[in-house]
Amino acid sequence: FFEADEQHKRLEAELRTRLEVLETDAAQHQTVVDSLTRKYTDTIEKLQNDKTKLEIKSQTLEREAKDCRLRTEECQQQLKNLQAALGSRLEESLCIINEKVPFNDTRSRRYNALNVPLHNRRYQLKLRDLAGQALAFVQELVTALLNFHTYTEQRVQIFPIDSATDTVSPLNQKFSQYLHENASYVRPLEEGMLHLFESITEDTVTVLETAVKLKAFSEHLASYLGFLRKILPYQLKSLEEECETSLCTAALRARNMELHRDMKRLTAVFEKLHTYVSLLVLPSTKPEGLLRTNYNLVFTNIAASLHGFHDILKDISKHYSQKATLEQDVPTATQKLITTNDCILSSVAALTNGAGKIASFFSNNLDHFTASLSYGPKGGTEFISPLSAECMLQYKKKAVAYMKSLKKPCAASVPYEEALANRRVLLSSTESREGLAQQVQQSLEKIARLEQEKEHWMLEAQLAKIKLEKENQKLKNSLSGHLTETIQEHSVLPNVAEQKKETTEKSLREPIRSTSLTPDVESREDLIKNHYMARIAELTSHLQLADSKSVHFHAECRALAKRLSLAEKSKESLTEELKLASQNISRLQDELMTTKRSYEDQLSMMSDHLCSMNETLTKQREEIDTLKMTSKGNSKKNKNR
Repeated sequence: FFEADEQHKRLEAELRTRLEVLETDAAQHQTVVDSLTRKYTDTIEKLQNDKTKLEIKSQTLEREAKDCRLRTEECQQQLKNLQAALGSRLEESLCIINEKVPFNDTRSRRYNALNVPLHNRRYQLKLRDLAGQALAFVQELVTALLNFHTYTEQRVQIFPIDSATDTVSPLNQKFSQYLHENASYVRPLEEGMLHLFESITEDTVTVLETAVKLKAFSEHLASYLGFLRKILPYQLKSLEEECETSLCTAALRARNMELHRDMKRLTAVFEKLHTYVSLLVLPSTKPEGLLRTNYNLVFTNIAASLHGFHDILKDISKHYSQKATLEQDVPTATQKLITTNDCILSSVAALTNGAGKIASFFSNNLDHFTASLSYGPKGGTEFISPLSAECMLQYKKKAVAYMKSLKKPCAASVPYEEALANRRVLLSSTESREGLAQQVQQSLEKIARLEQEKEHWMLEAQLAKIKLEKENQKLKNSLSGHLTETIQEHSVLPNVAEQKKETTEKSLREPIRSTSLTPDVESREDLIKNHYMARIAELTSHLQLADSKSVHFHAECRALAKRLSLAEKSKESLTEELKLASQNISRLQDELMTTKRSYEDQLSMMSDHLCSMNETLTKQREEIDTLKMTSKGNSKKNKNR
C-alpha cells in the first residue's frame, strides 16, 4: 500500500508538471493564433479595399477604352478624308510641276543665295529705331571721351609741375602731345555709327551679310584702340611720377595705384569689344571665318563686355573722386588744379552714365539682334557670300520696281518737250533740296563743334578770371601798404617845413594815381575784348559766307554731274531694252521654280503630318492593348483572391 501510494504521488507530480508545460504551450499557441487571426483579418480587409479600388479602376479603364475606340474611329475617318484630299492635291500639284516647272534649284546652295527673302517691314523699322538709339548713345559716349582726354591733358600741364612756372617733364610733354590728338581718333567713331545708321532703311534687307558699313566702324574702333595702347604707357608712367613726388602721401599713392590698374583694365575691355565687333564684320567680308551658330555667343559676350566697361568706369570715377579729395589737402594744390579735377570728374561721370545706358540697351535688345543673323535658309550653319548678298539686293530692287510698275496705272502721254522741261525742273528742285539738307547737316555739325569750343573757352575764361582776381588782389595789397606808409610819415612829421609838405602831398597823390590805374586797365581789357569779339564775329561771318558759297558751288557741280550721268543712262537704256526679253524669260523661270518649291514644301509638310498621325494612332492602339491586358490581369488576380 505504501509503495502504491508513493508511485501514485510520483505519477501525480509528473502529470502536474506535464499539465503545466501543456498549459504554457497552449497559452503560447493561443497568442500566436490570436495574432494570426488579427493579421489575416487585416489582410482580408485590405484585399477587399484593393478589390473595390480595382473594380472602380477597371470601370474607368473600360470607359476610357470606349472613348479611345470612338476617337480611333473618328481619327481613321479623318485620315481617310485627309488621304483623299491630299491625294487629289498631290495629283494636281504634280501636274502643275510637270507642266510649268522646268528645273529646281533648291538643292544648289549657290542658287539659293540669290533668292530674294521675304520683306519684313516691321523688323526693318525696329532695327532702324534701335540703330538711332545706339547712335545717340555713341554720340554721348564720344563727347564724354573727348572731354575726358582734353581735361586729362590740361591736368598733365599743371600737376605735379605747372607749365606756367616751370618746365614739365619730358614724359608728361609727350603724354600731353599724344592726348592733344584725341579728337582725330574719337570723332570717327561717331561718323562710323552715323554711316551704319544711314545704311539701315525700310526698303533694304539688313543682316550681317549686308551690313557692310559695320566694317568702317570696326576700323575706327581699332584706330581708337591703337590710340589707347599708345597713351597707356605714358599714362601709367605719369601716375608713377606723381607717386614719386615728395608731397604724395600714402593714401594718395594708393589711389594712384588703383587708377594705374583701372587704366589697364579699360584698355583690355576695349580690346575685347574690338575683337567681338571684328567678328561681326566677318559675314560681310569673309563668310567662311565663323559659323552662324556661334554668333549668339558673340552677341552675349558683347553685352558682357559692355557691362564690364560700365563697372570699370564706376571704379575709375570712385577712385578719381577720392584722389581729387586728397589732392585738395596738398599744400601746393592750386585753384586751377582743383577746377581741372572737378572737370575730369564730371567727364568721367558722363562717361559712366553713357556706358551704363549703352550696356542696358544692348542687353535688353539682345534677342532682337540674334533673331535674324542671315537671310539664308533657317537650318543652315554658314553665311552667304558677300557677292551673292549684293546680287540679292539688286534683284530685290528690280523686284520692287517691277511690283510698283504693276500696281500703278499707265499715265497719260506727255509731249516730249514738256517732259524735258519738267525733268529739268525736277532735277533742279531735287538738287536744291539735297543741297539744303546737306547745308543743314553741316550747320548742325558746325554748331556741335562750336558748342564744344565754347565749353573749352569758357573753362579757359574761368581760369583767366581766377588769375585776374589774384593779380588784382596783389595790386590792391601793394597799393594799400604804400598808402599806410605815406600816412604814417605824414602823421610823424606834422610841423615840418613847406618843402616836406609838398613832398608828402606829392607822395599822397602818387598812390591815388596808382589806384586809378585799375579802371584804366579794365577799360583797356574791355576794348581789347570787344575788338577781338568783333574780329571773331567778322571772321565767322566771312567763314559762313565762304561755306555757303562752297556748298552752292558743290550743289551745282553735283547737279551737272547728275545730268551727265542721266544722259549716259539714257544712252545705255537703248542697250538695256535688248536684254529685257532674256530677263523676262529668266524671271518667269524663277517664278516657276518658286512655285514648284512651294508645292514640294507643302507636300513634304503633308506627308510629315500623315506620318505623325499614323504614329499617334499606333501609340493609342498600343495603349489600349496594354490597358486591356492590365484590366484582364487584375480581374484574374481578383478572382484568384
